This record gives sequence, structure tokens and C-alpha cells, in this order.
Amino acid sequence: MTEPTELDATAQADLVRRGEVGPADLVDAAIARIEATDPQLNAVLRDRFDAARSEAAAPLDGPFRGVPLLLKDMGAHMAGEETAYGLAPLQQAGIRWRRDSHLATLFRAAGFVVLGRTNVPELGTTVTTEPAANAPARNPWDPTCSAGGSSGGSAAAVAAGYVPVAHASDGGGSIRIPAAACGLVGLKPTRARVSQGPGVAEGWGGATIDGVVTRTVRDTAAVLDLVGRPMPGDPYAAPPLPRPLLEEVGAPVGRLRVGLLASPPDERHLDDPECRAAVARAGRLLEDLGCAVEEAGPAAFFDDGFSRAFNTTVAADCARMLADHERVLGREIADDELEPRNVYYRQVGNRLTASEYLAARAWLGGWSRRMASFWTPADDGGEGFDLLVTPVVGAPPPELGWFTAAGPREEGRRISAFMPWTAQFNVTGQPAASLPLHATDAGLPVGVQVVAAAGREDLLVRVAAALEEAAPWAGRRPRLPA
Repeated sequence: MTEPTELDATAQADLVRRGEVGPADLVDAAIARIEATDPQLNAVLRDRFDAARSEAAAPLDGPFRGVPLLLKDMGAHMAGEETAYGLAPLQQAGIRWRRDSHLATLFRAAGFVVLGRTNVPELGTTVTTEPAANAPARNPWDPTCSAGGSSGGSAAAVAAGYVPVAHASDGGGSIRIPAAACGLVGLKPTRARVSQGPGVAEGWGGATIDGVVTRTVRDTAAVLDLVGRPMPGDPYAAPPLPRPLLEEVGAPVGRLRVGLLASPPDERHLDDPECRAAVARAGRLLEDLGCAVEEAGPAAFFDDGFSRAFNTTVAADCARMLADHERVLGREIADDELEPRNVYYRQVGNRLTASEYLAARAWLGGWSRRMASFWTPADDGGEGFDLLVTPVVGAPPPELGWFTAAGPREEGRRISAFMPWTAQFNVTGQPAASLPLHATDAGLPVGVQVVAAAGREDLLVRVAAALEEAAPWAGRRPRLPA
């Protein structure tokens, strides 16, 4: 029989339903793989193997009964357990959270067994997982390279076959960027599709959202069907879906109008030919599926005001989050306990006035309306596109250390140069997915971003599944370090 760790979550759950394996078998296989491989990859930051084995031996229910899962060390709190957000002071204090998050409750109700927490960058404010508090998460396709961030540990763990699904979250690309780096499916849902309650009303001005990284589109669809449920008191409501997302897998795509946007506007951003080639390939595949494809994108996409306004909201939220963590710790967090990037964010956030913050939010609101016109039907005065296809990032995964090698000032410029494509859709709240449709000659994955209108995960899943069938990727596996 195929090793269970080689199967996606849907197939693992099916083995359990048929009685061919038990939950304990799946959990033991995953733990064995982590113990054999993770000393070289550093994807798993903190394990709960004993608790997982006990839970697998107890009665379980749900469609993913017994399937092992890893949670990102940021959000998705579990009562009585640690979540440290990549912060050395929290990690050293061993802070344990008082209650389950809504999302953790839904994961467990689905039958998943949580094996531990995955590596993250400090506060999730960068695109690589190289925290000062811990060893860097390494890319299974090339351990000298970044696994992306901020969900880099989760992506490395799924790519390495530890688990078929891992929790991820996204405030500026943190599901899609590591998915692209590690050759996975990473779908950022529509704003409010997945609740962040009860502890968080909104993060980064409504830009943050939780989700998962997986190997297959069907796993992403099935898991979002289970965790995409609101909690009373959520500040936003996502548009209802017409039917379960899993039913979109295999459905006809139809003749969609697709815009391709492959190159950034100027030399400030990385523009690697591999990323442009990935978009071109996606365009050809979509044409073969019957779509009308043309070079086009929203006129507002690269508006110079976007980065300034978005970074204002990030800085304000970073300062607030650190103040919250200080209350939990019962003391101040000194600058020398933080990475320079987050010292800067805290300083900027604390200097902002309320009117400056609200002005940034107002600017982003107007900009989002301009962006929406690209997906608005022509009958309603819009441009009438169904999808936009772009790179996920400006280059294949860089070597570990590249972002910080030239010092703190250059770090910010390199982050901005690397990620001109993703944060826009956190602000608009649209669903966007990274799909592993390309690879370099050296075998490094290169993701393609596909974006639909707000609330249209159904269309995104339908198209992603058709692309997966046309250019299968799930059978590709990295050669893991010994």
C-alpha cells in the first residue's frame, strides 16, 4: 500500500473510513516522518506528539477523522497551549492561551489531529521564515533556500510530506508566497470567510485572513468548506457561496475572460523571467480550457499610494499587537528583544495620529473601489474580467539570508522588491490562490497567482482544479535531506 504520508488529506481520510488504517496509524506515520526529516528543515517549532497520540486513540468524528494537521505558530490558539508569534519573549515565557480560537475548534471538529506548531517569522511581518528566535525554516526543494513567509514552516511541512494540510494565514501574501516557494496550493479566502474570533476582530485593517496550504485543490476546497464558517460578532460577512467548494472541483470552467499581468511597472521590483514564463504558461493552459485571455490588469494595481497606506496600517497594528503581548507578559518588550524591522514598525505605529491612520484607511477604501472595476461586469460600468493572473512574487525562492544580508535598511527594500503582487488583494479582500504551475531548471517551484472577484472562491476553485487536471503537480515531490 502507498505510504500514507504520500497521500493527500482526502485520500488519508478515505483510508480511515474504509477501515484500512486507523487514526493512530496516520499520526504515527506523520510523527515518524517529522522526526526523521525535520532536524534538517526546521519546519516544526513545537510538537505535541504525546497529546496527538492520545487524541488519535480516543473516539474521533468528522470527515477528516484522524488526519494529522500542523498549526502555524500564529493565531489558531488552543486552550492551555503555547502560541508565540515568533517572538522570543513570548517563547521564553511559555505563555499558554486561555481558550480555543473558533478556527482551532473547527479544525478539531473536522476530525484533524494537531501534531504541533510550525515555524514563523517574528510577528509575521516578512516574506521569509528566518526568525532571530529560532533556526530558519528551510525549503524542502533546496534547503539553502527560503521556504517563504510568514507561513513558511507550514508550507515546508506539507511539501516535505509531514502532513497533507497545514494551517496558514495571510496579511500581505503569507499563504500564497510560501505556497509558491514550496510547490503547493495556497488559497487566501475572501475577507471574513474564515473567522479570526474570538480574540481578533480584524488584523492589519481587515487585511489578515486564515486558511491552509495543501498539495491538492480538492483538499483546499474541502477544508475551506469546513472552516469557512462565521462566528457571532464578526465585523464583516463574506458573500455566501452557491454550493460547497468541493462540488466545484471538476465542474466545467466555461468561457471566462482572463487578464494576464506579468511584469511590474518599474525597476524597483524584481522581474525574473521564470515568473513571467509561469504566467505565460498559465495563460496558454487557460486558453486550452476555452478562456479568452489577454494582457490586462487593473489600472490602480501599482498606484504609488498603495504601499504607503498599507504600510501605515501594518505599522499601527504591529504597535498594537506588541502592546497586547506586553500585557500578556506583564512587562515591556525592549527594542533589543525585537528584530530591527519590527522596532521600526512599532516606532512608526506609535507616532501615528488617529487622523493619519484613518486617512490611510480611507485612501485604501477608495483605491479598492477603483480596483474592483476590473472584475465588475461591463453592464455595470466595469471592465468585465472574471480572473486576473499574475506572478506570486518577483523571483524564485532566494537563498536564506538574502533579505537581511545588506542590513536593516536594505531589508525593507528587498521585501518590497520581492512582493509587488500579493498585498493588494488582502486590502481588497478578494480571494487569490497560488498554484504550482512552473519550476526552474534547477527544480525550484514557481507559483502563479489567480485572483477572482470578492466572494468568488467557487470560480477560483473551479479554475484551479481544471488547471491541476491539465498540468498535474501533486505527484512532484522534493528529494528530502537524509
